[in-house]
Amino acid sequence: MTPPRPRGLVTLLLILLVGVLTWRLWALLRTTTSEPRAVTQRGDLAPDEQATIQIFRDNAPSVVFITSARIARDRWSMRPLEIPQGSGSGFVWDEAGHIVTNYHVVEQAVSQPGMTLTVTLHDQETYPAEVVGAAPHKDLAVLKIDATGLRPIPIGTSRDLVVGQKVFAIGNPFGFDHTLTTGVISGLGREIQSVTRRPITGVIQTDAAINPGTSGGPLLDSAGRLIGVNTAIFSPSGAYAGLGFAVPVDTVNRIVPQLVAHGRVVQPGLGVQLSEVRTRVPGIPIAGVNPGSAAERAGLRGFTEDALGQIRVGDVITEAQGLPVSSPDDLYRALDGKEVGDEIVLTVDRGGSALSVKVTLMALE
Repeated sequence: MTPPRPRGLVTLLLILLVGVLTWRLWALLRTTTSEPRAVTQRGDLAPDEQATIQIFRDNAPSVVFITSARIARDRWSMRPLEIPQGSGSGFVWDEAGHIVTNYHVVEQAVSQPGMTLTVTLHDQETYPAEVVGAAPHKDLAVLKIDATGLRPIPIGTSRDLVVGQKVFAIGNPFGFDHTLTTGVISGLGREIQSVTRRPITGVIQTDAAINPGTSGGPLLDSAGRLIGVNTAIFSPSGAYAGLGFAVPVDTVNRIVPQLVAHGRVVQPGLGVQLSEVRTRVPGIPIAGVNPGSAAERAGLRGFTEDALGQIRVGDVITEAQGLPVSSPDDLYRALDGKEVGDEIVLTVDRGGSALSVKVTLMALE
């Protein structure tokens, strides 16, 4: 007869074995997962990284965030409310509190009553701002804030830029303040349209990311100097697509002092009205000549009416500075960069004869 097995002893041994295995497994897992791994030292940042960091540190305090709002009244309490309308970027021009931005960033505040502008500095301090001058044809505007301790941005030049050199953009895309993007100059001498549909020439093209909210911010070179004002993007979707454009700093440095001093650009011009009428001669007919204007002093002629009441064409501008003129934009390009007192040479057709006319530009009112 087989003796009975000690079932209780076997069960106890199994329980002890499972407990030991569980403890060993827990100890193994604790050993392998509870302690963080040692950090591998990276060493110094690369020289180009250090340079980029320094450019941002030096220039970020000069970049501002601009917001516009419309004042309305709550229908129940009649308390004034600020309703956000738009935002953009800008930068400190001088210690007197002048801020440069794009005109389209503050256009509503200029054209609509009951609008307010607020400038937020790098330290998050906010100040009410007013528009002291605007140049819509160049998409530039100057604001003024009452603040001290401002750091003006260093000014460079755009006349010696080359395709391929590094650039840095600082702005506030989608409200994310003081965002840095980097890239290169992708092209020079580009042309874009301003909000007035006038051409802005000599524009810088870059692949540094420019998005809504970045408009009005600075484009910097590798020395940390301002070389342009980020203004527009080309994108089928409306978001960044690698094609950004900046108004060159040489244009900015010519216009901003006039906006600070006079509130407007002293615009040189001919003093004529142009016609969209097409004639047998390719060119732009002069519809009228302003009395006392540069055009009148140069002897240019507009439309006249004969004894029978028929309109007769006067001068048709066919060339400006030796380049063909087929639209008003061609004439604007010839005038771009000119100052009051400069001379421009026009070729006009007058009754079938080509004449060369020198016009000394005068300030347009």
